[in-house]
Amino acid sequence: VHGGKWAVRIDRSGLPVAQNFSTITRVLPVNFAGKTVELRGFIRTEDVSEMAGLWMRQDGDTPGLAFDNMAAKQLKGTTDWTEYSIVLPLHADARQLYFGFLVAGSGKGWADDLQLLVDGKPIWEAPPAVRAATVIDTDHEFDKGSKVSAREFTPAQVANLQLLGKVWGFLKYHHPSVTAGKLHWDYELFRVLPTVLQAADADAGRNVIDQWLAKLGEAPACEKCASLDESKIHLRPRLDWLRDAKLLGQSLSDRLQAIHRNRPSAPTQFFVAKSLNVGNPRFDHEPAYAHIKAPDTGYQLLALYRMWNIIEYWFPYRDVLDENWDDVLREFVPRIGLAQDHDAYQLQLMALIAKVQDTHANLWSSINIRPPAGACMAPIATRFIDGQAVVTGYSNAEAAAATTLKPGDVIESLDGVPLKTLVARWAPYYAASNEPTRLRDMARMLTRGPCGDVAVRARRGVEALDVKAKRIPAAELKINPFNDQPGETFRKLSDEVAYLKLSSVKMADAEKYVTQAAGTKGLVIDLRNYPSEFMVFALGSFLVDKPTPFVVFTSGDPANPGAFHWGSPLEITPRLPHYAGKVAILIDEVTQSSAEYTTMAFRASPRATVIGSTTAGADGNISPIPLPGGLRSMISGIGVFYPDRRPTQKVGIVPDIHARPTIEGIRSGRDEVLERALRVILGPEKPDGEIQTLARPH
Repeated sequence: VHGGKWAVRIDRSGLPVAQNFSTITRVLPVNFAGKTVELRGFIRTEDVSEMAGLWMRQDGDTPGLAFDNMAAKQLKGTTDWTEYSIVLPLHADARQLYFGFLVAGSGKGWADDLQLLVDGKPIWEAPPAVRAATVIDTDHEFDKGSKVSAREFTPAQVANLQLLGKVWGFLKYHHPSVTAGKLHWDYELFRVLPTVLQAADADAGRNVIDQWLAKLGEAPACEKCASLDESKIHLRPRLDWLRDAKLLGQSLSDRLQAIHRNRPSAPTQFFVAKSLNVGNPRFDHEPAYAHIKAPDTGYQLLALYRMWNIIEYWFPYRDVLDENWDDVLREFVPRIGLAQDHDAYQLQLMALIAKVQDTHANLWSSINIRPPAGACMAPIATRFIDGQAVVTGYSNAEAAAATTLKPGDVIESLDGVPLKTLVARWAPYYAASNEPTRLRDMARMLTRGPCGDVAVRARRGVEALDVKAKRIPAAELKINPFNDQPGETFRKLSDEVAYLKLSSVKMADAEKYVTQAAGTKGLVIDLRNYPSEFMVFALGSFLVDKPTPFVVFTSGDPANPGAFHWGSPLEITPRLPHYAGKVAILIDEVTQSSAEYTTMAFRASPRATVIGSTTAGADGNISPIPLPGGLRSMISGIGVFYPDRRPTQKVGIVPDIHARPTIEGIRSGRDEVLERALRVILGPEKPDGEIQTLARPH
């Protein structure tokens, strides 16, 4: 230490790749004012091959507004405690301040007695920042409501509203007055909506939209015009409709094409920016209007237009949607716009979002009204196996005893309604990338409803059962969303097989897990869960023999909304101690997002085998989306592909060896997926009885 009892240490001794670096980082909002910001502190080094230093970066809508990492000082080798300082001018557009300590290459570095100063004084003494007001802060005409109300739409109105939604969204991301934040674009919609609704036919609707656009003024000729880089293109914008004079009329078509030719080339816009380093879109200026409640036709159409256009221009998997996205817009104009109460409005938004086929893209603020709705559930756990809802265990063993239901029982109806009928009725409101994931989510909610008895018709083998199950409050249930094994995070199943589940894993213990598994024939990594910590590189580096690419991303382009470009493959680099045995990775429909990404990384090991069933098919950093009424959704914001550009969205991580539980296996309490992994590691001749019990407690 330099002072006190503690210092921070980064130890990169013995790492094989000298160009990599490690940081300890914090981030603070730039909600303070001043001329300069300074990071000051003491550093000590030991055998640092590349450099050590303090570092600091300011980000706004544009990342990297100011940066310093002491690279010019070339602090390396072995040095005693010395005080260093980096100073940056405080940028007017900065919104986040990242700062910390780094070591690059190999060796050790210590930092202590750090200070963050604004104009030479502690940051907490800095005056608060005074921000320039945006148009959202100054335009209040529709704060209390859109002033648009309707109980029905004619076919002509539906067609005109569909066109308005497309044009409004195009202008939002292309017209320089809108992308620069000069117009409250939500309120501009409310200003034109009444006139569009009054238009008697398609010609009149086009003329209204054309006149509205004329009032915005001609798009100025661009000084630095945007262009589409075709060299790394994955998706091109869908803009052929701009030239469709039959759809738009020649005048409106010409105006829209001129705006597209003169679109801004800036890397950020008022309504969208790309997150630093990752590249998924941020929707920073999308008010949630929490005080607005349905019915309000204008705000409900705004929700539809906002969500629809975000998918159209910023969803990396737009090309794999099952339905024509224009047809979806037309379908939901009356469904969402005419919803007559808040619950109906939320349910229709759920149905729209389900069309996106992205398990990330739910209406997360409103899950409680998704069918089957209710405050209570039966105390049993269920899972769909071979298309049948099977009891797999109990969420409250004491209460479940009264139901007489047992693991392996197949539920056939609830309150006299066949389960197939219920599934078909509920499915449109379940956002999921694929059918196994939709059934996963329905199974978790299967018995939800009002508190009290529910009549259950079940089957146990050939025996029919009619029982009463009492629904009890969710607070009295212990629901486990994962399918991994109970017990310790790491353990030996035998002298030859180690087991590691990632639902409770710790990054700091990654090397210890590998050391403890040394000498075994195989390591089972259970990803039928969600990793408790980010293990992609922390554990993956011990599994590969050489630098190995495992993923490539696509990201959107603010200068070309709707375009997505390929990035460079990301790789895992090896480090010691190296695990030399087989690696069996267990997956199923619970494996989602970070768990899928982790599976891709561990699969890079030349000795890895992925075992189980297709995963949730929803990968990529999420982008939250506020919606009117205080509602909240999100999307997968970047595209995630294998290095050879094979997709993961919807298809999920396809296993090398397919293995699923059976009803008989559930009945006997076996973990058949884990058993299959053991046969891969030990060979089919190894009796299961020689392995520590594989039973899954109920």
